[in-house]
Amino acid sequence: MSFDISTVDRIAKESFAALLGVELVERETDRVVVKLPYQPKLGVGRIHGGAISALVDIAATAAFWSCPDVTPRSQGATVGFTINFLRLAVATDLVATATVRRRGGTLCTGDVSVHNDAGEEVAAAIVTYKLTGYRPRPDMG
Repeated sequence: MSFDISTVDRIAKESFAALLGVELVERETDRVVVKLPYQPKLGVGRIHGGAISALVDIAATAAFWSCPDVTPRSQGATVGFTINFLRLAVATDLVATATVRRRGGTLCTGDVSVHNDAGEEVAAAIVTYKLTGYRPRPDMG
């Protein structure tokens, strides 16, 4: 079963994501990879934690919507997330991989890992998202 890739593309490429310059790298059911190319406006000397947090939120949101059970009437919003900054990100592209961990009736949880050009993990996050109007399969927990 597939999902509506246009919705995932829109989340990862339009509005605030476009302002930041986020690029969609990969998408599959319950997993999305996005890239934030380095720009000096993201922080001189180090990339601002707010930019990294925004990348986490964009990646996670796209992953939560990458589900075949999402309908045209679905609505969603980030409930919250916890992020740990593991090392400085200095003048480097960042790649965020978001994976859905569990889908409940309306609340979903996922993990996001952010890496620099050298492949070093610079941030890790756990995200909770509210997604309504979708039909979770009985085997989804």
